[in-house]
Amino acid sequence: MSTSSAAPILSAALAAPAPPVVHDSGADTAPGVIVVDSCTTLGTTLVLRLAGEIDHFSAAPLRALLASAADDGCTGLVLDASRVTFCDSGFLAVLDWWPRQGRRLRLANPSRAVQHLLNAVAPARRQRAHAGSLTAAGRS
Repeated sequence: MSTSSAAPILSAALAAPAPPVVHDSGADTAPGVIVVDSCTTLGTTLVLRLAGEIDHFSAAPLRALLASAADDGCTGLVLDASRVTFCDSGFLAVLDWWPRQGRRLRLANPSRAVQHLLNAVAPARRQRAHAGSLTAAGRS
């Protein structure tokens, strides 16, 4: 009978199973989180101070809040966006929706992220407005 006195080939730490490898595509799949930091009314104007991330998912509760305010007679909206850290087309959709039906919108203190988004879409908005004015002029 023989017994082996040799040490194992791999140490116990190296022989442990490796954790599963997760491929990171680089895209953030978690929905953003937006916080309404403060909410007040001045007459018929709603004043909101926003913080966090505004994307397609997190904009839904904001739209619901604004729809409720519009139903309650608010015709003005002031959005303080100084603490918004990320925003995408979900935020643009909110900004485009509010002024319909003659409501007023003022974007106060846009953060760097908000200003970046507005600058990125400004040429397309100007082109769309110009095309609309040409169409209206052609109808007269």
